Amino acid sequence: MDYVSALLPPVVMAVFFIGVIRVIVKSQGGANKAKEDAAVDAALTRAEGTRQPSATTPEA
Repeated sequence: MDYVSALLPPVVMAVFFIGVIRVIVKSQGGANKAKEDAAVDAALTRAEGTRQPSATTPEA
């Protein structure tokens, strides 16, 4: 019975890991893809908007 108690934790962790990977893969694309892409685009636009004025230096 020692081999069962030795193998049980890695097997349980492997099953949960496979489940997490499946959830991540299933959540890619689909109806949420457009919403996620729009959120990323908005964040990039805000980041570039805040960076833009400080990047230009006045020429004297």
